[in-house]
Amino acid sequence: MKHEAIQDYYGKTLQGSEDLQTDACCTPAEMPERVKRALANVHDEVMARYYGCGLVMPHVLEGMRVLDLGCGAGRDVYALAQMVGAAGEVVGVDMTAEQLAVARAHRDWHAERFGFANTAFHEGYIEKLGELPLEPGSFDIIVSNCVVNLATDKAAVLEGAHRLLKPGGEMYFSDVYSERRIPQALAEDPVLYGECLSGALYWNDFLRLAREAGFPDPRMVESRPLAIGNPALAEKLGPHRFLSATYRLFKLDLEPDCEDYGQAVIYKGTIPDSPHAFALDDHHEIQAGKVFPVCGNTWKMLAETRFAEHFTFIGDFSTHYGIFEGCGGNSPFNAAAPDAAASCC
Repeated sequence: MKHEAIQDYYGKTLQGSEDLQTDACCTPAEMPERVKRALANVHDEVMARYYGCGLVMPHVLEGMRVLDLGCGAGRDVYALAQMVGAAGEVVGVDMTAEQLAVARAHRDWHAERFGFANTAFHEGYIEKLGELPLEPGSFDIIVSNCVVNLATDKAAVLEGAHRLLKPGGEMYFSDVYSERRIPQALAEDPVLYGECLSGALYWNDFLRLAREAGFPDPRMVESRPLAIGNPALAEKLGPHRFLSATYRLFKLDLEPDCEDYGQAVIYKGTIPDSPHAFALDDHHEIQAGKVFPVCGNTWKMLAETRFAEHFTFIGDFSTHYGIFEGCGGNSPFNAAAPDAAASCC
């Protein structure tokens, strides 16, 4: 699918979220109070031109420099701008001039409402981030909301994001994934592509591309199945099933698998809006005050990032105990018969 077709769909065909034909590019109504508070301060016209599929507002954002890939009319930029505060900055990138025109038209309105100005917008392609005035290693967090699936070169997006992140930074993004690879005929359908469906990556291809881009241990935060309510589009798609999922990718020196070094963490309960527990991903909900065993990768995701001050760390990397069961895969030794004898034939 060419850039021009996508630009036409989002710049001319869609005039508001009510013009969408599926729920793939829609975020469910349930959201945390901190997000509701931020969105209440976003201009109505910006809200009406929103086509995301998830929530890309992670915790601990105060003072951070954030990049939004495919920012559209700027809903997430202006919500995040409140969360990073006057000491932070949020930069949006989008290829659709009509969308950016809406975002830029309301910069002063939002600055007056927030009491500070901390946003910027660039027109360009997220597959060609190197062509934009963005300094490598200058962002703490990169977000994207249902846009990577629209990119013509997904690997280039992930590689560009890795280059722009600071060490210890993360890419936190929501997107649509398919159960299987999409055939070329469907990928060339402009409506299916514009609806964030036929450009979706096969989930296992995404994991491979993320690792190749320098993110060794992708972590899923949450997911939901997508229903295709439009009968004509459902018939075109046939057996293909889709999932909206949020992932976090850390720019850290991580291992390919989760290894056990006998480490643990204790969450202090000090992250705003998460006094009782902190969810790193969909299988790490860390209760405040409780010793929580972790693999080496999870340790680094907490100890070598902006989350460090909110945890107490137990142990180090001096002794390796094998694979971290239940997180990094099961050891083949556990399946071996206890009385099996070694043999050379």
